[in-house]
Amino acid sequence: MPRYKLQIILTLILVGCTPVETPSPVAFSPVPTPIEVATSTATLWVPTETPALTATPEPRTLTICFRSEPDSLFLYGGIVSVSRSVLEAIYDGPIDALGFDFQPVILEKLPNLADGDARIEPLQVEAGDWVVNDAGDPVQLDFGERVRPYGCNASYCAIEWGGEPLEMAQLSADFTIIEGISWSDGEPLTADDSIFSYRIAKDCETPWESQRGTCGHLGLVPIRYNLDTSHRTSHYTALDDRTVRWTGMPGFLDPNYRTNFFIPLPEHQLGRYRLEDLFEAEISSMRPIGWGPYVIEQWQTGEYIQLKKNPNYFRSSEGLPHFDTLIFRFVGENAMRNISDIILGKCDIVNRDMYFSDVVDLLLAMDRERLLQAHLIRQPVLEHLDFSLLHADYDDGYQQGIDRPDLFGDVRTRQAIAMCLDRDRLVKEAVLRLSDYRYLGYVPPGEEPYRSFYEQWNPPSTYVPQEHPLFNPDATSWPYDPEAARALLDEVGWEDDDGDPTTPRVASGVEGVADGTLLVMTYETTNSTQRQQVTALIQQSLAQCGIQTNINLMPTSEWFADGPEGPLFGRRFDLGEFAWLTGVHPPCDLFMTANIPGDPEAANPDGTPRFPKGWQGQNNSGYSNPDFDQACQSALETLPGQPGYVENHKLAQEIFARDLPVIPLFHRITVTPARIDMCGYELDAASNWNDMVKIEEFNYGEGCK
Repeated sequence: MPRYKLQIILTLILVGCTPVETPSPVAFSPVPTPIEVATSTATLWVPTETPALTATPEPRTLTICFRSEPDSLFLYGGIVSVSRSVLEAIYDGPIDALGFDFQPVILEKLPNLADGDARIEPLQVEAGDWVVNDAGDPVQLDFGERVRPYGCNASYCAIEWGGEPLEMAQLSADFTIIEGISWSDGEPLTADDSIFSYRIAKDCETPWESQRGTCGHLGLVPIRYNLDTSHRTSHYTALDDRTVRWTGMPGFLDPNYRTNFFIPLPEHQLGRYRLEDLFEAEISSMRPIGWGPYVIEQWQTGEYIQLKKNPNYFRSSEGLPHFDTLIFRFVGENAMRNISDIILGKCDIVNRDMYFSDVVDLLLAMDRERLLQAHLIRQPVLEHLDFSLLHADYDDGYQQGIDRPDLFGDVRTRQAIAMCLDRDRLVKEAVLRLSDYRYLGYVPPGEEPYRSFYEQWNPPSTYVPQEHPLFNPDATSWPYDPEAARALLDEVGWEDDDGDPTTPRVASGVEGVADGTLLVMTYETTNSTQRQQVTALIQQSLAQCGIQTNINLMPTSEWFADGPEGPLFGRRFDLGEFAWLTGVHPPCDLFMTANIPGDPEAANPDGTPRFPKGWQGQNNSGYSNPDFDQACQSALETLPGQPGYVENHKLAQEIFARDLPVIPLFHRITVTPARIDMCGYELDAASNWNDMVKIEEFNYGEGCK
């Protein structure tokens, strides 16, 4: 056995090596047959060659392991993320979030304004009518309420209603269920089942609460629609047996209107229950029925949930799902033990709620040696380095020699700093931690490790991931080029006066900076392990360009404290690192002038608020560009399917990448292990941590040929 393969195996701390006896399919029972999980320590034998695949005898079983188990499977009751994954096996959609977009599963199509099955129409409103005001809250229209008239899609054109005749915009969308969908008990699934679900959501009076008697955190459902939407819905009605129409309150122009189809619940089964009873009833919280590929057979608390193939699944004619039995095991968070469970066959997949971030290097090494599959994706979480362009010192006007030097006022300085950063090295050493392989002996001398995992990951150029359909590939990128960076610093006036590139440069004719000022800045962020590694690497990168950084790491609560005291959102920093989440809609508003945090009492010369969001603003860099603001605002004022939506989002990215108020560093990564012959299982960055979206297509062994 090669030395590096042996060391991979010896690295594993093996716990629970006795094979698990797969339970036989049985009817749901108050006392089901338990799974035996051994806790003894044993030596793992791994063959030096991948064994030949042989046909798997029927019945076929798929075992997926999770760190923890659901607290409830009632659609509106659970708050644990694993509930979402289990529900995918039962419900299948009805709309999947994939590739930063939405895809219909049991619907003929998603409505679109461009197609005419979604529409925006004027509606005359009167006092007492329910509307959504300028702040986005559902209210009953009254004198003095600030609302947006028809044709106004932003706060700048909102008015205070004084009782005059008023038209507001009302958005509606139609959804048609594909023909032939039935519940697992054989009853047809109809539009009325979706309306029944809407009524339950509407009855939940306290959104985002999790205590008993209220509806839970709907982060557990496969798509974004939630209680927030139900409370901004004017009507949800059936047009026929398979078609529903969602109509929003006047003023609610929901950018996610394409997903406002309420996940059906079986009215024929649950209609006789009161809402408060559904949280505890076994039929809704432990054995819900759906239309998806599997049906629950038994739930052994603390150990597993066992499901069987749904004979009424609408895709069964395609040979789906591929397994007769599906088992969700709950195995705890010992990453090393769970890796060994993959090799020993106790788990076919380990869900990403396990957090394997500390053993990425090991999983990639084992993937290389064909011991398992390591599925690796970039999360929609962007780590970025922000320049303080509008330091709090400048709020009363910049005073050279008194205030903090305006180090970043010249865009060329920011561009030079970006080109000094070896972001490829950040990914390899701080994110993937590939440098560890040579130290552990995993990689033969002279061999470049795992290029396929990061070679395609170009450093991000904007706040939108390159996998996103709205990503602008033409936005300027700033690749690692220290020589070009040093030349640009020379051009700005930052001189290398001693000929030593590792000592700080000195200002000589830099606009807004006193001559003799050293190119020295404080670099602040939290004290997490990964950020300690990142700051050290960035400090080394910048030093070779004559840029000195003094690192200051602090607790999360201190770094993210509200302004004016907090260093980040109080705009009292030089360089600051943290992360933003990117979703279906690009978050250009994070960088708009109106979102700069600041004194809520401060005013512009014309009397308008200088910082409209007060200290709750999120544009901590203080970036301000009217062209960017216009492009972003135009994008935000349009909905998917309307002219200008795509074009303005891409234009905003183009301006952002050129101005570079923020350096996108890298996207955080997620890695999960699966058995070596697994197929049909892929991670998706936009699936909201739900790896089971395509569970009906999972397969292994001969079925993958």
